[in-house]
Amino acid sequence: MQVLLRAIGMFTAVAALGCAGAARAQFPAYPGVWSQAAPLPHAITEIAAAALDGKIHALGGGVEGRMISAFHGEYDSLTNLWRWRAPLPVELSHVGAATMNGKIYAVGGLSSPVKVHTGSIDGVFEYDPKADEWRALPPMKIPRAAVGVAVLDGRLHAIGGRLPDQSTTALHEVWDPASNVWSARAPLPRARDHMATVAVDGKIHVIGGRFAASADNTGLHDVYDPAADKWSEGPPMPTPRSGVAFGFAKGKIVVAGGECRNRATFNEAEAFDVAAGKWLTLTPLPSGRHAFGGAALGDKIYFAGGSRGCGGNDKANDLLVLTPP
Repeated sequence: MQVLLRAIGMFTAVAALGCAGAARAQFPAYPGVWSQAAPLPHAITEIAAAALDGKIHALGGGVEGRMISAFHGEYDSLTNLWRWRAPLPVELSHVGAATMNGKIYAVGGLSSPVKVHTGSIDGVFEYDPKADEWRALPPMKIPRAAVGVAVLDGRLHAIGGRLPDQSTTALHEVWDPASNVWSARAPLPRARDHMATVAVDGKIHVIGGRFAASADNTGLHDVYDPAADKWSEGPPMPTPRSGVAFGFAKGKIVVAGGECRNRATFNEAEAFDVAAGKWLTLTPLPSGRHAFGGAALGDKIYFAGGSRGCGGNDKANDLLVLTPP
């Protein structure tokens, strides 16, 4: 397999922050340490990430000159190397991703190469890392992009997202591998997309996102109980934002970055301590960004690509690593 790139060193990110982040990082010192691993082969935004067997898989996204791609790179945390893997069956951005039973699932996404937030698809694809092959699964009932995806009790949940007419939806569907069928579940209390979606301790947390445009952000924190098929309200995220990357490690749901505030991306990193039921402020990102993918391996969360500017401006190729407190 072709090796893409090697590491360029490690760093601790407590300086070179945005104005608001710099002020926060000086005093008091916030917990959590950022470092840098081997960069992606090229700058890419609106990318998805999933972790499987000690590796991070980065999927889809917009590259220079194009808003979609079939990109699929695999990062090995032990060797700190990237390699190419079988590309997505369709060129996409804004894909939802999750892992289950040794497979990776890519859900929905945008297919337009030229116009933002258009061309939502209903496609769902399963990746087998042993065969390095993708196969199509039954599609969702309605095309969606920037959809929240989580695995709970051996089933794949697709929550919210952006419809072909560019409006947001509260739709909640579940795919059961045993029946190979999608079925409806209780919808989100409020329609939105571009949010963090994480399954923890038998429940799904849907955090942040946007109702419409990138300035229409929320800090809503909705918690889904599959036994009751009901949603409850959790403590809201302190900094409302969308276009975030996220992961779960050390008992904490970490939500990083976002779009957009005063024409600048967010550099905030905040963590919800599930056991304590409260939010913590972590060391900010080394630079603000959105549209990047997050996935956890062990006690670290890896954040790939994204855009440092609003929209698709200033695409990034770095792989940032957060060790939560």
